[in-house]
Amino acid sequence: MTDPLAQPLLPIEVLLVEDDPGDVLMTREAFADHKVKNNLHVVSDGVEALSFLRAEGEFRDAPRPDLILLDLNLPRKDGRDVLAEVKTDEALRRIPVVVLTTSEAEEDVMRSYDLHANAYITKPVDFDRFVDVVRHIDEFFVSVVRLPGH
Repeated sequence: MTDPLAQPLLPIEVLLVEDDPGDVLMTREAFADHKVKNNLHVVSDGVEALSFLRAEGEFRDAPRPDLILLDLNLPRKDGRDVLAEVKTDEALRRIPVVVLTTSEAEEDVMRSYDLHANAYITKPVDFDRFVDVVRHIDEFFVSVVRLPGH
């Protein structure tokens, strides 16, 4: 039985900041297989991430993301620096940031939360588990959490 008051879930804008092409492919696949079709945007380093978020240069028409999936170990500008800039920027700080990284280092976990990450997830190495984790992130932020502007 369906709830007649239930609103259809609107797609959200997700920014994936990831330099590993394999992880990008797995994330795209996880989103494509999921029943809710969100808009996944991908940038491969921290400089591009901040340009996308600020709609600068080649990203001047970029939508404002509702969710950021952020790797920590990035070229040009580290993910930790991106997180710090996002969470101290008045215009960006309310965007939820999920750190999705290979690092299991306790210092990375602590620093990410100190910088106000909304969640810290260590990427599984197993493909099926990775896809499952991405689906759970997507489901949580689309179905459970109320995002600003939605």
